[in-house]
Amino acid sequence: MPQTIPQKFRHTLELVKFSHSIFALPFALASVFFASGGMPSLTILVLIILAMITARNTAMAFNRLVDSPLDAQNPRTSMRHLPQGLLSKKYVASFVVTNALLFLIISSYFNKITFYLSPIALIIICGYSYMKRVTHASQIFLGLTLGIAPIAAWIAVTGHLSLFPLLIGMGVLFWVAGFDILYATQDHEFDKKAGLKSLVVFFGISGALKTARFFHVISIVVFGMAGWTQQYHFSYYIAILLMGTCLAYEHSLVKPDNLSRINVAFFNVNGLVGMLFLAGSLAEVFFH
Repeated sequence: MPQTIPQKFRHTLELVKFSHSIFALPFALASVFFASGGMPSLTILVLIILAMITARNTAMAFNRLVDSPLDAQNPRTSMRHLPQGLLSKKYVASFVVTNALLFLIISSYFNKITFYLSPIALIIICGYSYMKRVTHASQIFLGLTLGIAPIAAWIAVTGHLSLFPLLIGMGVLFWVAGFDILYATQDHEFDKKAGLKSLVVFFGISGALKTARFFHVISIVVFGMAGWTQQYHFSYYIAILLMGTCLAYEHSLVKPDNLSRINVAFFNVNGLVGMLFLAGSLAEVFFH
């Protein structure tokens, strides 16, 4: 039965997990406010958000295309849109191309450096889709794809790079790699049978959970170092402390012999972590 436009729109948003934009977007926005030293122009703010959305849409839809044969075999993912035929591969491919072109066009409005680097950003974020076929460090590479967001936002505003956004990007890298390890424990057995690679396959579930905790400790330390380089005030560090508390709670939810609360740990807690960083950043920018 042909789908209505609202149905296709809803399926498209579900395909790219649009609600998960909450993970990287707060860090990119925080970088924009820090780089601007206050409120950026409305034009810059809107363009940054559109660039983030189109880049993420490109990466997520491309990932669904590349992984569709695997998704069809995996009981956890077999109900996704491509295996079920809710969206066609031709439609998803056109969605990828459209969003990639929009991202390149939007990038050209900032400065030359942003535009020149935009194709490299697309290569990085789409390249993740192949990483679990070639390296056990696939979670670290996923962290990189989100970690470049605050760095790119800084360059878009200032036209240059500095240590602070690099540290924020590194913090995001280890934060994302840590929580993706938790998420990947759900596919441990399937990934082993399919010959796919990940830190969960490499270390086993127990070792992977310890690695995730270690990554999250690193991320909190690096976020703190970023504030120290700028001599930020207590509001920023309160946010970092609360983020660390959330991550500790996240790890208390997931045990090697009980993975039933993975989804709560993955989405709810990490969504809050990003918002806490943005809140602490805004307090630092506007009240100090």
